[in-house]
Amino acid sequence: MSAAAAVAGSSAPSSMSGGGSGDAEITYVCYGGEHHLPLVMSLVDAELSEPYSIFTYRYFVYLWPQLTFLAFDAKEGKCVGTVVCKMGEHRGAFRGYIAMLVVLKPYRGRGIATELVTRSIRVMMESGCEEVTLEAEVTNKGALALYGRLGFIRAKRLYRYYLNGVDAFRLKLLFPRPDHGLPPIMIGSDGDEQQMDSPYL
Repeated sequence: MSAAAAVAGSSAPSSMSGGGSGDAEITYVCYGGEHHLPLVMSLVDAELSEPYSIFTYRYFVYLWPQLTFLAFDAKEGKCVGTVVCKMGEHRGAFRGYIAMLVVLKPYRGRGIATELVTRSIRVMMESGCEEVTLEAEVTNKGALALYGRLGFIRAKRLYRYYLNGVDAFRLKLLFPRPDHGLPPIMIGSDGDEQQMDSPYL
């Protein structure tokens, strides 16, 4: 399973504890049931290069509904972005995993991708996860820049990982121990976000 993203340009809150993307027209909701599933599927199927079956979607949203978030354009009344994640034991650690991240092209550059990821990571952290991982295409400089600003490091290169033959980086975010008193994520300036111009992760 690969983590895939369609994000390009994203203004960010100043830290993980931020309250939102600052875009009053965009509202965020946690996955609320079967009526949200077609919205998630249509976004991912339209924007991402990796194919997913309905069984894959159901696996994520039924077991970890609290880790799927949707972004809506309040004026247009349509879903414009989503993030789908999971968490569980992995080699002795309780780990979160970002599987899918999509923001429709006309809405990129408004902080939506960062807000979606931030919300999911916050839930993982509050649930006791020690780390979060994902895979990203080595050619997707935009997505790599986004996750780099969120504190992810490149842990491993996976050769010919994707169906299109492109290599992937496995990215990892380690949460600091609570007694350190440090924020888990520090995000860069808005200007830096404009470097994200690749449609796929």
